[in-house]
Amino acid sequence: MNPLQPIIGILGALLVARTIMSGVRTFVVPRGDNDGLTRVSFRVMRNVFLLVARPSRPYEFRHRVMAYYGPVALVLLPVWWLVLVLTGFAAIFWALGVAPAEAFAVSGSSLLTLGFDRPTVPGGEAVAFAEAAIGLALVALLISYLPTIYGAFSRRELLVSLLEVRADSPPSPVVMLTRMHRLSGFAALHPMWERWEQWFAELEETHTSLPVLVFYRSQQPNQSWVNAAGAIMDAAALARSSIAIPMDVQADLMIRSGYIALGRITSFFNVPVVANVQPTDPTSIDRAHFDAALRVLADAGVPLVEDRDQAWRDFSGWRVNYDRPLRVLEKITMSPTPWWDRPMQSAWVTDEPDLAAAAEHTAQPVGG
Repeated sequence: MNPLQPIIGILGALLVARTIMSGVRTFVVPRGDNDGLTRVSFRVMRNVFLLVARPSRPYEFRHRVMAYYGPVALVLLPVWWLVLVLTGFAAIFWALGVAPAEAFAVSGSSLLTLGFDRPTVPGGEAVAFAEAAIGLALVALLISYLPTIYGAFSRRELLVSLLEVRADSPPSPVVMLTRMHRLSGFAALHPMWERWEQWFAELEETHTSLPVLVFYRSQQPNQSWVNAAGAIMDAAALARSSIAIPMDVQADLMIRSGYIALGRITSFFNVPVVANVQPTDPTSIDRAHFDAALRVLADAGVPLVEDRDQAWRDFSGWRVNYDRPLRVLEKITMSPTPWWDRPMQSAWVTDEPDLAAAAEHTAQPVGG
């Protein structure tokens, strides 16, 4: 007996056990573990997709390509697990006495339940049965969780699609606030803040326990759950800081729910997010963009507070809480250009000469 066989057999058993744990951590553990084996599989697939969806290509093309990334990576994940299980059991069969040239054939036959090559060593059949059961279980994990994944995706996209009715696509808080002001009044914002607070709570739970959902793109190129999250929180921040309406604590709670959710999703991907931010820290929205947004609101008849300097400080104090995780997720998910980098307009402007330029600008990806 080769003295390396017991060691290789133990390493093979450890590889099988680690693969099983990867499946459990990815689909079964509800708290969302960032599993290394799963991460390797998704990163390799992402690099393959990015070879096609290069930054130099038009945004619409990149969107069409990357729309397949999440589903394809998810379907190929069990294939990666099965390759690891096959390798681990091949090492076990070799340790039991199967010839090295036959170990992979015996392992593959057992894993795929083909039965064309059966182990002839003592204890080999029991090992083959165990391998077949593990292979079926890993595939069954994915199949059983597909309804859960697509159910969570559908619930997420419902509010994303409904936001287009109020805020256009890509969503703009300026458009939403001017439209709500004229059509229903700002009292209608309260139930919106409640629904989006619940949306953020579910977003955190589903997108950390099933992180592949982060990469599931909306059906329309100009829609993105990341843009929707940023637009609704910016709308609440503008309402709380700049619009002369009674304070609604539900807006505060929604913003807090949002930046907690985005921060935890970002942390899941091991992207460092600055902790203990200060209200005076800079954000992606500078004073010029903020003033431009207020001018559009004022021109549309929205009542604004008199102290614009204090409004800017209050808005920045809200925005700084979620600015960093929002920009990170925009880059990770290849979202459309956010609202403040497009021409400002109200919900009632339809004939501006720069609308075509705005649409073209929207097609450029964040993060290049």
